[in-house]
Amino acid sequence: MGRLAVAAVLTAALAAAAVGAAPAAADTAWLCRPGVAGPCGGSLETTVVTPDRRPTGVVRTPKRRQPVDCFYVYPTVSEQPTAIADLSIDPELRSIAHYQAGRFASVCRVFAPVYRQMTLAALAGAVPITAADREVGYRDVRAAWREYLRRHNRGRGVVLIGHSQGTFMLRRLIRDEIDRRPAVRRRLVSALLLGGNVVVARGRDRGGDFRHVPACRRPAQVGCVIAYSTYAEPVPETAVFVRPSSAFLPLPLPTEELEVLCTNPAALGGGTGRLDGLLPTAPFGGVIGMSIAAMQGPTPDLPTPWVASPRAYAARCADTPGGGRALIVAPVDGAPALTAVPDPSWGLHLADVNIALGNLTRLVAAQSRAYRAQQR
Repeated sequence: MGRLAVAAVLTAALAAAAVGAAPAAADTAWLCRPGVAGPCGGSLETTVVTPDRRPTGVVRTPKRRQPVDCFYVYPTVSEQPTAIADLSIDPELRSIAHYQAGRFASVCRVFAPVYRQMTLAALAGAVPITAADREVGYRDVRAAWREYLRRHNRGRGVVLIGHSQGTFMLRRLIRDEIDRRPAVRRRLVSALLLGGNVVVARGRDRGGDFRHVPACRRPAQVGCVIAYSTYAEPVPETAVFVRPSSAFLPLPLPTEELEVLCTNPAALGGGTGRLDGLLPTAPFGGVIGMSIAAMQGPTPDLPTPWVASPRAYAARCADTPGGGRALIVAPVDGAPALTAVPDPSWGLHLADVNIALGNLTRLVAAQSRAYRAQQR
């Protein structure tokens, strides 16, 4: 399905959904939590393919001891017909949690709260959303974080993982609940804040969203942030995820004194590196599933739950037109080109996590070891 067709389907689906009652408040719910069957786990058996998608073998990743926790906040996926979702665990929530967070179960205990997020209908403008609506989701995430610390953390290190709307939630959570609190900040192993415009003081690794939490610049660094948004060249001047002016949260400094942070997960110290992609082979339904298929083509039909495409894309952080900064990715060795969905301004937003999921899980493992070593 082409980009224009997907955009038309997206608009039509959301417009058709834009009827229904407002969501009711409810207590905090968990999409994933240790001891509760959920989508953030399952078999990690993986078929490895070449960049041009020819299978080369199967690997079985064991679930090792999990010395730290991961606190995952998912992106905008809800297809509920109101401006903000209720706390129902709909199929699209299960799909995205498995898609983005499932592999981290090999290196951490995964906690994923359900929150009353802004829905796809609101994002598309099919239903109005108020300032009060926008606060509801953050209050849910904050309540879940406080519950996690109170009941589940028990002094363990924790990795925060977010994408898109999930990153906007975690940027605010780190600023309000972690950055200014040394005792909590000492528990931060790292934060993977992808596709959500983390800002820093221009030319520096902190000083924007956070005063004390810097960018990660080496694999064994802890208490730091990995942040980027992926685009293929050419990056349009209308790009959504590259400039402080589109950071979606109040800014601590004038925009000319800030820049969007880009840390290359394949080369934290700078330069070009190769990305190791990981994708589930199970179907991902609904609007987001159709959009992902339009961006990358069909997932290979394989018998394993996961498919890995190591070193299929080269990546580098680079300046973009209009004063932005993005992770620029390009296919190598016959890997398929990816299509910007729903339009070029969004770039490869839907690929932010999975195009580098192998790199990210290895980084979390390395950071966890470093964190544990510091605690001894």
